[in-house]
Amino acid sequence: MISHAVDQVSTFAKDIDVLILLICGLVGFWFFVAEGVLFFLVFKYRAKEGGKAAYIDGTDPKHTRFISWPHRLILLCDVVIVVAAVRVWVEVKQTMPTPDQTVRVVSQQWSWSFQHPGPDNKLDTADDIKTLDELHVVAGQTVQFELVSQDVIHSFSVPVFRLKQDAIPGRVIKGWFKTTQTGSYDIQCAEICGIGHGAMVGTIVIEQPERYAEWVAGHAPVAALATPAPK
Repeated sequence: MISHAVDQVSTFAKDIDVLILLICGLVGFWFFVAEGVLFFLVFKYRAKEGGKAAYIDGTDPKHTRFISWPHRLILLCDVVIVVAAVRVWVEVKQTMPTPDQTVRVVSQQWSWSFQHPGPDNKLDTADDIKTLDELHVVAGQTVQFELVSQDVIHSFSVPVFRLKQDAIPGRVIKGWFKTTQTGSYDIQCAEICGIGHGAMVGTIVIEQPERYAEWVAGHAPVAALATPAPK
């Protein structure tokens, strides 16, 4: 259902959508039950001419069961939600699969900058590629990101991945995603970070390996690609 509005482009996007729908379904069910009972009782026990009010102290089991049994059922629903949420949390936040590529995501007021590994597929070497507001990755690969902030709290959000991770000044926060299809998708800042917050957007470009290799070859520093002459 959610995927009809926003594409699912990561391996864990479906699991997060299912969790959201589970929560909405259970909470929505109990909302309508509670409101239905409320309006039924308001209508049934409305003031009537000649009617007398009754004092109920709430200790009779035939009265308390209307509270205790729904309470137990709601607690059971809570357990289901917590178990499902923990399972997704462990998959997305606690599990760090072996990456095919590592990129650095730098947030600042009010733009994103990205550091890609060059042909050697290693960060912090001479052939690294740095871009502004545009991140390039390979479709089907597991990408690990190192998220940092240069000033205030930001939030790295890629809606099609169902990914949102806060960037905290002074910390390097690691996360991951694995893409499932090619295309260009929005990157947003999901934390109000100043007057230019609404304009802090970027693009993630997911490409086939051949196209990505062409992009790397066209953007890697020329000096880093040059091979030293034999002595």
